[in-house]
Amino acid sequence: MSARVAASWQTSLADLSLILFMIAAAALSRQENDRRQAIDRRQDSDRRQELAQPVDAPAPAAPLAVYLATPDAPPLGAWLARQAADPRQRLTVTTFYGPTPTALPAALAEAARLARAAGAMGLRARVVAEPGRGPARVALAFDDPALPEPVARSLLEGRPVSSEGISVP
Repeated sequence: MSARVAASWQTSLADLSLILFMIAAAALSRQENDRRQAIDRRQDSDRRQELAQPVDAPAPAAPLAVYLATPDAPPLGAWLARQAADPRQRLTVTTFYGPTPTALPAALAEAARLARAAGAMGLRARVVAEPGRGPARVALAFDDPALPEPVARSLLEGRPVSSEGISVP
């Protein structure tokens, strides 16, 4: 075998190896860029969700009872009379409105009517108007921010609790 044939074969193999290396490097670079873009999109989405949430608002508690203001529902006062009274509960009236200009005022009027009915029963109501569809909703939950400290947390920490649910030092 001549030296010229051996050198030609080695040069071709080196050229093919170099081409394969460049293709692999380009593919890995593209894959890394796609991964970075996906991470950036996820972080942007997380930031938008954090900004959309109020900073000082506590997480809403699971409702104990829910009233839907449908045409066949009993009056709100009758429904509230059947619920167990507890000063730690908060009443939340949620109404929904659509894209029309008159939808928000109508939703707020409905919320005010339900809040007045709750006020007649001696309860204060938090009013929330959200975009969407459906009947107005009234929920009772243990998420009153005026409470000094949740009872369960003081029990877990081993501190005594008064009958009103207030930690005793």
